[in-house]
Amino acid sequence: MTTAGLTSTPHRRRPRRQSGWRGLLYIAPAMALVSLFFVLPVLFTVWMSLHKWPLLGAPAWIGLGNYTRMFTDARFLNTLGFTAHYTLVVTIAIFAVAFPLAIFVEKQRPLVSAYRTIIFLPVVVGLASASLLWVWLANVDSGLFSPLFQMLGLTSGRINLLAKFDTAFLTIIVMVVWKIAGFTMIILLTGLQAIPTELTEAARIDGAGRWQRFRHLTLPLMRRTMALALILSVTGSILAFDQFYIMTSGGPQNKMISVVYYIFNQSFVSFNLGYGAALSIALLVILVTLSVLQLWLLKVGDERP
Repeated sequence: MTTAGLTSTPHRRRPRRQSGWRGLLYIAPAMALVSLFFVLPVLFTVWMSLHKWPLLGAPAWIGLGNYTRMFTDARFLNTLGFTAHYTLVVTIAIFAVAFPLAIFVEKQRPLVSAYRTIIFLPVVVGLASASLLWVWLANVDSGLFSPLFQMLGLTSGRINLLAKFDTAFLTIIVMVVWKIAGFTMIILLTGLQAIPTELTEAARIDGAGRWQRFRHLTLPLMRRTMALALILSVTGSILAFDQFYIMTSGGPQNKMISVVYYIFNQSFVSFNLGYGAALSIALLVILVTLSVLQLWLLKVGDERP
């Protein structure tokens, strides 16, 4: 029996090896695409960041000079602070709107499909198109908001909403929430619909109120879904560019320049390609760090028995 068992071992391992090679063959096209369009560009960007890379002329090796320059670049530090402030405000605003909407459309009620469609419609509009639309809406002469506010008595006259930092920042926040909240609502809706109805009914029978069910049942079971929505929202906010470039051009007084906007200026306006590459790598490190930190804080990978 022992000899038979030993002789049969290679025959048992052979199919596993073949399936392993077959699996690698299946994922080879995806690996090739990821390597071609992500890994290689990142490696080349790292190489550029170690040089003084002008638009014309030969690059000059400067090592970590571009990275050390970041810590003394006051404009970059200001854009980093503004981006963090914007990310915090817009993420809270999106969740504050999307979560109640997800709870509202999760229940079966008349016209619920129409509600879901209407709320989701702004998502299909491109961010650049949405920004141009809101530039027109906020226009002091031909727009909608300024005369509407004057008619409602909210302002004494027509005002340019994009002329001052506070009103421009608020306008951009409202536009982004209008544009993105429907997408976040759909993500949260899938999490709500994945909660077994048996658990909800059992909690209701045991006397748990609506708030108790939401706090002790809904939120824990939606941890993974909320982590996904949070990571997408934070990542998209940190990478914000279109709304600031189109709606305010970084103004007023260059107070609304995001990190990506600053990278764009350094790379394609000032043609400091090496420094722009270093800023891009620093931003990539920030995004990866924040994503890992969010997953850890929300304990997404925690497998409880």
